[in-house]
Amino acid sequence: MIYEFRTYNLRSGKIPEYHEIFKEKIVRREEHSKISGHWYTETGSLNQMIAIWPYESLQQRKKIRELVETVDNGSVWPPQSGNIIIDMTSEIYLPTPFMRPLEPKTMGPLYEIRYYSYPQELIPDVIETWGKAMPKREELSPLVGCWYSDFGGTRNFVSLWSYKNFEERLEIRKKASESDWPPKNSPIPTLQENKIMWPAKFSPLQ
Repeated sequence: MIYEFRTYNLRSGKIPEYHEIFKEKIVRREEHSKISGHWYTETGSLNQMIAIWPYESLQQRKKIRELVETVDNGSVWPPQSGNIIIDMTSEIYLPTPFMRPLEPKTMGPLYEIRYYSYPQELIPDVIETWGKAMPKREELSPLVGCWYSDFGGTRNFVSLWSYKNFEERLEIRKKASESDWPPKNSPIPTLQENKIMWPAKFSPLQ
């Protein structure tokens, strides 16, 4: 299983317009493969959206993307939103062994995505230490997802968390820091980045 993270930067004030365009297209797009979640940012880079698409493999991703862009002469996908998108980046991640599959459910509505960068050779150590510590961490709040990249570079370890509101997030993070989280025996990241997000109305994860 692989997960594609597609990050879109939009022109200021255009998120509602994009959501309307996307909502019109997503039903037929999901006839071919399902989306796991779609969010827009509250903090960090503004006017930004993040979509997560799961695939069985890179080969399946390529096949499906080629197919959906030719159905009905290309009218099914992608959404006609080039005039409001500034740019888009795509990143491929693998799920950590302790991650549960993403399924439609209500977990938020406040989501936090955290990007960490490690020397690539230390990723196995990070996965091991996080895996051992995760059951205790999840006594405070559930993990939505956790991924890593085997392509190297920055942002090669990602975790996604959900909270009811900002107050709960602050409270849980305080308790987590008092209970050895993140694991003290885990490698220290060279870079860290986080974003607070809200789910789009059509997102399977709410």
